[in-house]
Order: sequence, then C-alpha cells, then structure tokens
Amino acid sequence: MSDSDPAPSLYAAREPIFPRRVSGPFRNLKWIILAVTLGIYYVTPWFRWDRGPSLPDQAVLLDLANRRFYFLWIEIWPHEFYFVAGLLIMAGLGLFLFTSALGRVWCGYACPQTVWTDLFILVERWIEGDRNARLRLHRQEKLDFRKARLRVTKWAVWLLIGLATGGAWVFYFADAPTLTRDLVTGNAHPVAYTTILILTGTTFLFGGFAREQICIYACPWPRIQAAMMDEDTLVVGYREWRGEPRGKGKRTADSELGDCIDCMACVNVCPVGIDIRDGQQLECITCALCIDACDDMMEKIGKPRGLIDYMALSDETRERAGQSPKNVWKHILRPRTIMYTAMWSLVGFALLFALFIRSDIDLTVAPVRNPTFVTLSDGTIRNTYDVRLRNKHGEDRPFELSLAGDPAMVIEIEGVEGNIVNVTADTAQLTRVYIVAPKDSGPAAADATQVRIWVEDRESGERAYKDTAFNGRGN
Repeated sequence: MSDSDPAPSLYAAREPIFPRRVSGPFRNLKWIILAVTLGIYYVTPWFRWDRGPSLPDQAVLLDLANRRFYFLWIEIWPHEFYFVAGLLIMAGLGLFLFTSALGRVWCGYACPQTVWTDLFILVERWIEGDRNARLRLHRQEKLDFRKARLRVTKWAVWLLIGLATGGAWVFYFADAPTLTRDLVTGNAHPVAYTTILILTGTTFLFGGFAREQICIYACPWPRIQAAMMDEDTLVVGYREWRGEPRGKGKRTADSELGDCIDCMACVNVCPVGIDIRDGQQLECITCALCIDACDDMMEKIGKPRGLIDYMALSDETRERAGQSPKNVWKHILRPRTIMYTAMWSLVGFALLFALFIRSDIDLTVAPVRNPTFVTLSDGTIRNTYDVRLRNKHGEDRPFELSLAGDPAMVIEIEGVEGNIVNVTADTAQLTRVYIVAPKDSGPAAADATQVRIWVEDRESGERAYKDTAFNGRGN
C-alpha cells in the first residue's frame, strides 16, 4: 500500500435493520410482555396507598430526601439497605437461572432495551409501512416532502415516548400528582427537568437509532452468558441436518433438497439482522421471532414445524440419529438450574424472615469520646451518648429509656424530666443521653463497664436494646 492510499477503516458503518412484521405465539408473547411491563412502568407511580396522615400515600416511592423507600405496606429505612441488596442478589440469581435454562430469554423478551425498541419499531411500521416500504424509503436519496413528513412524524412520536419514559421515571422519586403540577407550571426542581431531558434523549437515541448496537456492543451480558450456559441450555437454533441442502427447488421423493427453501423469512424478521442458520452467535437475543416466521413458512409448503426451534446442543446427536429429543423439563430441571433456584429461594426466604421479624422501634448508640468521661463536682463520673431513636409507626409514640447493668448507674436524658421521650411518627430522633455512676461505685473506678441501653414503646410494649461501654476513672 502506497503512502497516498487511505488507511482502511477499523469500523464498519452500521446498516439499518428493518424487521418484517411477523405473527405467531412468540410474537404474541412479546406483545403481552411489552404491554404488561410498560403498563407497570408508566402506571405504578399513580397508585395510592394510605399509610396515615403523616406519611406519603404513593404506593411505590423512593423518597431520597427523607431517605425512605416505600413499597405498598413496606417501608425501608437507610439502615435496612440489606433488603435492597438482597433484592439485587435475587435479580442476579434469577438472571443466571433463566439464562442457564433458556439462554438470553431476558434479552429477547423483558430487557428494557428490547421492550422500547419493539415499541419504536411498532411506531415506525405504523407510520412508514412494513419492511419493504421502509427499505425503499431508506434507500431513497432524494428528500422530498413525503419522506420528510414521515420522518418528522415518526421522530415526533418517538420523542413523545421518550418524554413519557423520562417523566414516569422521576415520578418514582416524588409524589406523582404534585410533581406533574410543578413540571407543568415550571416550579419543579431543575434536577427533575434535567433527568427527564436526559432520559428522553437516551430513549430516543437507543430505541430509535442504536437499537441492536446496544445489545451487541454496549451490553456486557452477551459476553458473560457463556459461563451460564451448557449443552443442555435451550436456545434458538436451526436444524441444519433437516434443512440442508437448502434451495428453492421443488421437493420430490428423489430430491436431495432439505426443508429450508432459503426464503430469508428468518433473517427478515430478526431485530438484530443475523441469520440463525449460521449457528449460535453472540448477537442472538433469543427472541424466537425467527421460529414464528419459519413455522409459518413450513405450514405454507406442507412441511413439519420446528425447522428453527428452541433446542439444546445435547439433542443434536440424538436427532441426527433419528431419535426424539429429551423432554423439555429434563433440560430445565438439572443440577445447575436447581442450584440457582435453591439459592434464589434461600435469599428470598431470608428477606421475608427479616421483614416479618423486624421491630417497629429501634435505636443506635454512639458514645461521645471527646472527652471519654467527665468528673462532676461531687466526684460522679458521667458518660455522654448520642442515641438515635427510630419510631417506624405512623403516629407519635412515648419511648422509655432504661439501663441493664450495674444498679449503681443511672440514665438521664438531656432536656427531659424522667426517662420518657416522645418520638415523632416515622422519624429517627437524635437524643443526648447521659449515664452517671457515683464516685465510690464499681463502674466509676473501673476502666470500662459493659452496659445495655433499653428502649420500650410505652403503648405497644415493643422493646429494643443496644450494648455499649461506660468509661470510668480506671484506678
């Protein structure tokens, strides 16, 4: 290559994909999942749940300002983040389980990128026509009025979908009706407008233009899934021993042609533009639309369905020998999937157990170490503690503080006569507490004495405690 020759490009330009419309059981399943998931996403913030006069009535709310997560009757506090961590672990184990059993079934049916891309393609097909019409429009170099009108209309609908997506997202973090009014009147926080703008733009770009590029290049899961799969994983595959040699000739008793007539229907419906007949590929999202397209064609030419189907690699040898494949449940119920199911269930039961045994009152104790103790004028030793009392009830409650330990020690509450504190509903109230020990007592003379601070809800009788240390003179 001479110095004047241009350097070859390291990247291939993206060729837009225009999937053809297809009907069948898998396409219908994808429509159902699309409707259900989008319905849940857009509608959930508008559901109400009565928690009492002092608490928000939105059924699902991530109240970052007050550091609360509300889900129906469940309220998660900051110190209970292990519930969120447990749910994330369950989500990961669930993804491993489904991948080991059915390949990238999450990617093909329920991934947000797939769902919104399906919705955008539906809009595109509705405005510009099916595959051939969209191809002609794409290849039309001249930008006439019709092409401009169709493009602008399509992009406008995409932007509205993106706007609804971003708007629905921010409603999970604030009261939906109130935030809607503030957004319309221009009184919402700039963060809300910024979030909506970002999500509108990313939804528009990812669902409208990037599409399969996100699945192929941006998403790490195609590269991880191989570790989750084995020869018994059910994936979309092509029975080449039945379909080859492919061709468009007439099938007769003496014909050597296989069942595949090379109609390209499986390729034309694929949302990532691959040919499943080339074998397993990283790009395949296991959406099974090629199965619907191929089954439809097999019925038209009078051939058995299943030339393209969900199958396992372990069945290939059996089918080539003329034997029937293993039962589907034998593929699904195997040691790996059973292990994932057991782990998923164990985490779930642990979270439910923790949820039902947790108390509606709680406390944390933080000793004030500067100084570690104070000697009063009469020789009494005093330690100071910051006690945070949590009242998870929907109304104010009286909390009584007491000590368990050396009977010589006494607890005192700053600014309160006696040892009862009124804690506001659904708050974590910080209280300054003193523990004092007479100068001649054992705790006053010791280096450190273990002590337990109890709190009791005077109305319900619920109790909680925390252990801490009392520091004495040490002589």
